[in-house]
Amino acid sequence: MAEVLAPMPGNIMEVLVNVGDEVKEDDELLILEAMKMENPICAPADGTIKEIKVKEKDVVDTDQLLVVME
Repeated sequence: MAEVLAPMPGNIMEVLVNVGDEVKEDDELLILEAMKMENPICAPADGTIKEIKVKEKDVVDTDQLLVVME
């Protein structure tokens, strides 16, 4: 199981995956806006999306859990 954490504080602009989606390493999962820049949050490994812990417009902190993969 892999956990995807926020690398910095910001706002979730867009969620690009759904629970059950199969993703490959480096596929974009979310877009995080921080410091007026859109930062793609990518899959750390191949896997299946098990849980999405955030939704669009959520404000997140550094190291907050965003997505759980298996």
